[in-house]
Amino acid sequence: MKSIILYYSRSRKTAAAAKALANEISANIVEIEDLKGRSGVLNYIGSSIEAFREIKTRIKPEILDLGGYDLIYIGTPVWAGKPAPAIVTAIDKYNFQGKDVILFATLGGSGGKSTIKRMEEKIEARGGRIITSFSIRTTGKKMYEIREEIKGIVEEMDLKIYGI
Repeated sequence: MKSIILYYSRSRKTAAAAKALANEISANIVEIEDLKGRSGVLNYIGSSIEAFREIKTRIKPEILDLGGYDLIYIGTPVWAGKPAPAIVTAIDKYNFQGKDVILFATLGGSGGKSTIKRMEEKIEARGGRIITSFSIRTTGKKMYEIREEIKGIVEEMDLKIYGI
């Protein structure tokens, strides 16, 4: 089963989780880039409002052929209890029809369950099947600690079985 991990990361914590996951399960990986500037305090506040309202953004890659993949992982940070705008946009643009999907979220505080639930709704509405999901709290953790926690999640959830 060929797998790919799609993720967005502003703080690089979701990137650390996605890269560790890709390494553990031998998956391809694609970073969804948000073409809107999201750094700085004011942009952070505006980005949270956009996430809450599910406002779309311009992303790169704008088009992504997922036809060669059987299993798709999608990772996002939690912003205002929702997925980041880049992930909302990617879910709306890419074709998930008939695909198995595993979702993950990185969070500093709360909102992991609501973020996963919203992604589930959007993926299922586009013909995808949710296999499982998980979230990881990243507050105060160093990148190596995030990578170690991902290794534990892969083992605990037996995620390697989906790659066979």
